[in-house]
Amino acid sequence: MRSDSRLVLALDETDGEKALAIARSVGDIVDAIKINWPLVLSEGPQMITKLSEMSEVICDFKVADIPNTVRLIVENAVSRGASAVIVHAFTGDDSLRAAVEASGGAEIYAVTEMSHPGAKMFTAQHAEEMARLGVECGVSGFIAPATRPDRIRAIREVVGDRKILSPGVGAQGGKASDAIAAGATYAIVGRAIYGSEDPRASALSFAEDIRTVL
Repeated sequence: MRSDSRLVLALDETDGEKALAIARSVGDIVDAIKINWPLVLSEGPQMITKLSEMSEVICDFKVADIPNTVRLIVENAVSRGASAVIVHAFTGDDSLRAAVEASGGAEIYAVTEMSHPGAKMFTAQHAEEMARLGVECGVSGFIAPATRPDRIRAIREVVGDRKILSPGVGAQGGKASDAIAAGATYAIVGRAIYGSEDPRASALSFAEDIRTVL
């Protein structure tokens, strides 16, 4: 992925036409568009291909399954135009390696810790361990929460120069510049951009906030 604005849009809109319109309006600002199950289930996997014609696409499927199923999901997403796929790390080394082997040159990002409060109950307690596992398995990068910048710093110490994507900016209370300053490579923003009256203006505002710490 390019790293011009260091901003990634989490496009969880469920109306396909609206999603494409938003993507067109911010495609030259954000470095990638991350899509999750809500959009794919509403509009079908062809949305991966349509969006890939405007931007790099990250399929945030948080894949957590046996190696063969992981391989099938990653191969399918990449064949449709995904530049990256997000998987869970807690499934272990065999599933992580299956994702990397199936990626065909696309990037695999492993979740270490999510951005919502409940993530502190279980995954946060093993985040550094999962980050080390991801490094060993050859993933391209990791997910660490913008809502807790100290956790980004902790993961950065483990993963070296690998990429870190940080969700939770905006509606969940995280600040883009704080995430980048803490060591994130990209800040992920969703509702505060796609749910705003002017998504392009909102994206520009977040990009400007990030520039203050670059």
